[in-house]
Amino acid sequence: MTLIVSVRIGVLGAAKIVPSALIRPASNVTQAQVVAIAARGSARAAAFAKRHNIPRVHTSYAALLDDPDVDAIYNPLPNGLHCEWTVRALRAGKHVLCEKPFASNAEEAERMKAVADETGLVLSEAFAYWHHPLTTRMKEIVASGEIGTIEHINAEFSFFLPLLRDIRYRFDLAGGATMDAGCYPVSLVRLLAGAEPTVVSAHARTIFPQIDYAMRADLKFDDGRTGGIQCTMLSPRLYRSRVKVRGDAGELRVTNPYHPHWFHSIQVRTRQGTRRENVARADVYECQLRAFVRAIREGAPVVTDGANGVANMRVIDSIYEHAGLNPRGT
Repeated sequence: MTLIVSVRIGVLGAAKIVPSALIRPASNVTQAQVVAIAARGSARAAAFAKRHNIPRVHTSYAALLDDPDVDAIYNPLPNGLHCEWTVRALRAGKHVLCEKPFASNAEEAERMKAVADETGLVLSEAFAYWHHPLTTRMKEIVASGEIGTIEHINAEFSFFLPLLRDIRYRFDLAGGATMDAGCYPVSLVRLLAGAEPTVVSAHARTIFPQIDYAMRADLKFDDGRTGGIQCTMLSPRLYRSRVKVRGDAGELRVTNPYHPHWFHSIQVRTRQGTRRENVARADVYECQLRAFVRAIREGAPVVTDGANGVANMRVIDSIYEHAGLNPRGT
């Protein structure tokens, strides 16, 4: 395998997340360069490129994929466009870091995984927190037996987004609270359980036809463990991000597991008392970019690969079905 000296990354679209999720982290990752962008309208792309010192601007997404000096693509497009442009990028010979949620539904996710497997290229879903030291520490505590045999895992992500014209409230772009917010707790319950759950029940609150602004779901695992997720995009508490893992000998509680570089806390309660911890406040997006670059340059394992993306979307589809709503893109 030829070692790529520096991974040259092109960006599909001028989404608001791009500066924090890619451009600023790339300034600290010497093996990554953001070299090109394409956005709707050349003026918008040119203005974004000038603001963030991106050297090349393409007039279309297709032109960006045809650029021979681009090794990888960052895809932060609306959810409903993830599958099409990820598949096209892989077919064009580009590795892909695709924003969460992976696709509109599990069928699309399976298509993306199949093309990545066929081409042998890196495909990673952008669950940045999976790469953070806090997640490593959570897994260590759960695996250590300190809180005993795990009985229940409950995760929540809620925030206040009153802008009802936002794309996250559009069914045609695969919006909804379970897609944008709920994909996080679904992924975290799966991660800490180390197994795939079955959805037992789900209850949605809708604001437009088929668009959930809030969701609660109950989960179960084959070994008898249970789980739950909650999410809302119209939270009265403005922001709530947490996970609780209950064992037969204690409990683990973590505040802000998805964006721990802002703030976080770990609390472990056992019969011996309560202990509080913190880990290094590394930037989650920088951790993610380093992992993506290692996968491309060195063949390092991709923990948020296509198979993981498919598994997460299957749970999300099932949650929608149990809540009496259509999976996105159907």
